[in-house]
Amino acid sequence: MTNPATAARLRRGTTALALAALVGSGLAIPLASPASATSAEAPAASAEAPAAAPAAATPVVPKNSLIETGTKWKYLDTNVDPAAGAADRNAWAAPGFDDSAWPTAPSGFGVKKNELGAVGPYTPATKLSHYIDGNAKNTVPTYFFRTTVELEAGVAAEVGKVAATIIHDDAARVFVNGQKVVGLLDARVDDSLPSNLQYAGDSKGDPVVSEFTIDPALLRDGTNTIAVALYQDRESSSDAYFDLPKLELTAKGDAGTEPGGDTDPVVAAPTRVILTPTETPAVSQSFSWLAGDASHTTGQVEIGLAAGGDTRSVEAKPVGAVNGNEKEHFSATIGELSPATSYRYRVGTAGSMSEWYSFTTETPGATDFQFVYYGDAQIGLDTTWPSVVKQAEAKATRSIGSVHAGDLINTGNNDTEWQNWFKGMEHSATSTNVMAAPGNHEYQGDKALASWKAHFEYPLNQPSTESIGELAKLSQGDTEVAKQYAAYFEHWADFAAETVYYTDYQGVRFITLNATRDTTFLKPANLPGCTGAECPSTKVQELWTEYQAAWLDFVLKNSPSKWNVVTFHQPVYSTSKGRNEPVLREHWVPVFEENNIDLVLMGHDHTYARGFNNDDRTATSGVTNGPVYTVSNSGAKHYDLESEEKNIWTNNGATQVIRGERVTTYQVIDVTENQLTYRSYVAETVPGSKSFKLADASGERPVYAAAEVPAVGEVFDEFTVTKYNTGEKWVTEAGVTAPAGPAIALDATSVKPGGKVKVSGTGFAPGSKIALELHSEPVSLGTVEVGADRAFESTVTIPANTPASTEHSLVAVLPNGSTVSTPLTVTAADTGETKPGVTKPGEQVGGKGSGSIAATGGEAFLPLGVAAATLLALGAALVVWRRRAAIELPEGGEPRR
Repeated sequence: MTNPATAARLRRGTTALALAALVGSGLAIPLASPASATSAEAPAASAEAPAAAPAAATPVVPKNSLIETGTKWKYLDTNVDPAAGAADRNAWAAPGFDDSAWPTAPSGFGVKKNELGAVGPYTPATKLSHYIDGNAKNTVPTYFFRTTVELEAGVAAEVGKVAATIIHDDAARVFVNGQKVVGLLDARVDDSLPSNLQYAGDSKGDPVVSEFTIDPALLRDGTNTIAVALYQDRESSSDAYFDLPKLELTAKGDAGTEPGGDTDPVVAAPTRVILTPTETPAVSQSFSWLAGDASHTTGQVEIGLAAGGDTRSVEAKPVGAVNGNEKEHFSATIGELSPATSYRYRVGTAGSMSEWYSFTTETPGATDFQFVYYGDAQIGLDTTWPSVVKQAEAKATRSIGSVHAGDLINTGNNDTEWQNWFKGMEHSATSTNVMAAPGNHEYQGDKALASWKAHFEYPLNQPSTESIGELAKLSQGDTEVAKQYAAYFEHWADFAAETVYYTDYQGVRFITLNATRDTTFLKPANLPGCTGAECPSTKVQELWTEYQAAWLDFVLKNSPSKWNVVTFHQPVYSTSKGRNEPVLREHWVPVFEENNIDLVLMGHDHTYARGFNNDDRTATSGVTNGPVYTVSNSGAKHYDLESEEKNIWTNNGATQVIRGERVTTYQVIDVTENQLTYRSYVAETVPGSKSFKLADASGERPVYAAAEVPAVGEVFDEFTVTKYNTGEKWVTEAGVTAPAGPAIALDATSVKPGGKVKVSGTGFAPGSKIALELHSEPVSLGTVEVGADRAFESTVTIPANTPASTEHSLVAVLPNGSTVSTPLTVTAADTGETKPGVTKPGEQVGGKGSGSIAATGGEAFLPLGVAAATLLALGAALVVWRRRAAIELPEGGEPRR
């Protein structure tokens, strides 16, 4: 992309040259180069005019890299904060800082297990101190480096671009003349702390190569100080590495950049950058941000492969300025991406782009990842919230994103609160998808959710008359009742946008609902009149809930994903004192139960609770088989638990397994092929924190026992959801093992064509009918019904014409089309004689279980008897045997030749 500022400079330069050609009544004055300006004499002047002064030399911007591998740096690796006691924690990076006592050595710098050795593909020239007091589990957290570059007089003003490359393990921050210009993997650095000695970054394996640009305005003629802070990611980090192999200047007028052609000033850079999912996250991605300045009226996303190469730019749409902040919000969705691919991107406007971020598109079929669930952030947005997120990021290192159960902030139109929420999420939100549900506090001061819709870009698959089933029929017709229904449904289809949505990501359907029922925003602007009890205007809150329930049922019944997770704010089973949501419970719980959704994630009550609907209890203690309902709190606001006598769960057919108050938590859910493992971690406690666990559920009312609240960082609650391809699901408490999944076994691993094999199956759904097939080319061997013990056993016959030259497997086909298989080797058939006991395809020899296997091969073929032992009779038998081998036995049909 052409930089408008560069184009303007070129136009101005062209005009100046044209004027110079005209001045002097046609006299052409040659422009001297800097070299000739000092050696060549000026042309002789006329007697009437003084001699013209020599043309001023243009300062030359150096073309070679000012810093490279081998450049000497001052460095500090002694676990000492160089700015300790200073008012400004970054004082150590300033030009006037006294680093005379620091040692000097060439780059790169590194260490591997306290030795001078290779760190990934890089071998350092200078060893850094590694361990504090010789303890390998107590590494130096932060290293400090300083060097200088010199610019001749006038050069700084001629610089149009500064490009640099840094190699770092783990996090790094770079400063120019005391100003921070880039942070790399530094989201964990807490700037509110007084000390520079902190662990930060992500363990990325080998050192990371990062390219960045520097605002040329930060340079000065003379001495320029370049400073770098390098952070270890943890106390037990095994290595560290730093090098800055490139710092190149480009003169104005030559300021083409890579990538994209733009200069990158850090002033007025965009903020609140966030990734949100699309309906097709494998091939597309949505981006949103807040402009860096009110003058930025256009926006764009520049994107390319993280590995490098060309980039492309996509224009963004302005979505409004809100909350008294005159800066514009922008959103963009980019398609035509590749699945399972890492991309780098930056956002902003020409001349004022953000730093480079990265993300990875969905990997379809992936079954080993994590996501994070947060309750209300709301209070403590500048203290508790960033700490909670930092802890969650450290635990969920394989996270693909986060779900948020509403009340992200306390007041919807408070821009400072939004700023603080995004500050806490600045690392997660720029690299993984954020899936948030609005809470009641998002509506405070913002009934139309203008701020919500400015900050987030979500899939537009909200409810409409096409996706609410039978409910849509209420809006059909010319009656005043139907017209009013039509007006509500039309208004809600628009209003629900970006607050009621879903996305499918790697086998999980993430669904978001809007549980707030404020009639102010639910009423259409031009509502038709209607009188009588049948009018929807008499039951708006209930209808809004029912409207979403109909859509939810549609979305769940049509879900292609194995796992289904729903997030919303107000809980169907309230936990804190005085709370109750009977309307939500009436309309949403039946949908959750009927579709056996996996996780129901909620907030609002500023307490913790987790449990199940009593209809999902099994005969085994610690095992249920339905949805799991959870309430979480991730902020500094706390409420008291409801008394057991008024326990909403107990009084409405549900059971709490655990509950807690004055505990701040975050939840990490691990996803594998057949399991969701949910762990809630303590992030913060306050005086009076309590926890109660289910002790006895056998009586009329459950009995709870007080439990010790774990320390910060420890597990507060844990359970596992196991789901097999049989469709069966088991929710097990920590330490309880789920029933085994479906498997089949054979009594022999090889068999001859026409031979028998006994099939044993375990872990199948009782009463289900299983089709048995021989593959690779599917051949039906019959069906069997599973017994009450979840097992079956039956003997089947391998068709006599089965080839022995290909790989085979015996396959059990479940009612839902899923399969379970085991290898089977078919060996070559004997020749020259007929083996006794060989049966026909589909013939059942024996079995046990609830059912029997059905014959699906050809009809019985009577063997030829041989009455005499003469040579002629034996020859006839041989002819018959050969003809029999050529017979094809189709399923359910007569023998064919």
